[in-house]
Amino acid sequence: MVRKTESLLKLVNEAVSVVVDAGYTGHQQTFRKTLAKYCDSVKMVEGDVVVPVKTASTRAEPYARTIRPKLLNKLDNFLETVPEIPVKQSSTDLDIEGLRYETFEHLLKDFGSIEFVEPVKDVVGGEDEAHKRLETFVGERLDRYAAERSDPGSEACSELSPYLRYGMISPVQVLKRVFEYRRRGDVNVESLINELVVWRELARNGEVYNPFFEKYEGLPEWARETLSIHAGDRREQVYSMSELERADTHDVYWNAAQQELLATGKIHNYMRMYWCKKLLEWTDSPETAYRYAVYLNNKYGLDAEDPNSYLGISWCFGAYDRPFTESKIYGKVRRMTDQSLKRKKQINNYIQRWSAPAGI
Repeated sequence: MVRKTESLLKLVNEAVSVVVDAGYTGHQQTFRKTLAKYCDSVKMVEGDVVVPVKTASTRAEPYARTIRPKLLNKLDNFLETVPEIPVKQSSTDLDIEGLRYETFEHLLKDFGSIEFVEPVKDVVGGEDEAHKRLETFVGERLDRYAAERSDPGSEACSELSPYLRYGMISPVQVLKRVFEYRRRGDVNVESLINELVVWRELARNGEVYNPFFEKYEGLPEWARETLSIHAGDRREQVYSMSELERADTHDVYWNAAQQELLATGKIHNYMRMYWCKKLLEWTDSPETAYRYAVYLNNKYGLDAEDPNSYLGISWCFGAYDRPFTESKIYGKVRRMTDQSLKRKKQINNYIQRWSAPAGI
């Protein structure tokens, strides 16, 4: 790996300027700071959001409702079409010693410490596939998005999360295509904006303004306090990491969600909340529950190690939410039971689809 780093830094030293994506996670911010030590000019392109993070807000926003008007008031200013400039020399034609890999296995071997996870079957990456999925969403799912996106048994979600995660499509491209099909004000369009812009960009706000955003310590003080008070509450079940990883629990709903993660690299958005919150009940402490959630999500999720992932996990522990009536284990953090799942019209379809073991 040392030779690869040396080759990259040699290339950086020879560059007039280096242009990078404005990634927001801790390791992306560290990478940019390291890069800046070896190059006089490092430029960031903020293409992972619609409204640039520091343009949207100058502080850490505590709730979606506080950042929503700030984003929506500026939204139209950042939806202009940017002209495409032809590339004179493709980076794929550059012969850079030490930076070419013959196979994916060679790449994994070079990184050494990374745990190998079998590739997800029947999932194609790339920009073309991202736009195919966008067309499927607009043509077949958008008209029922608001009504059915929270029903695990209904295929109403966009399934664009991994493609957004790796920059294969931008949220601006998604919105512009959706606006060609339905106008602002349409209930489905507004529901999509709430997920794609408000909650997604709230997560990036957290990464920028909360130095502990990815950690348990980044939770609101009231949430950590109430979880600490109830940390000693008796747990009916305590599962090991290996049992959870194998989806070997007494809960058919949780097992189905974990099986979906193992098989597809994703969990339906509504099931992911249940999946995460139940870890509070099945581990010896809230800190352990948080650590398990991050580990399982980052190991198997196609859209993992992303601000959205960390926001989704932290929300289950009280972040960006309000205190609720106090209860066992959860304290004042919002509970979620299987009763809410049973009210979903197509939950049985979901359970049947993911009841068979996927294996790990």
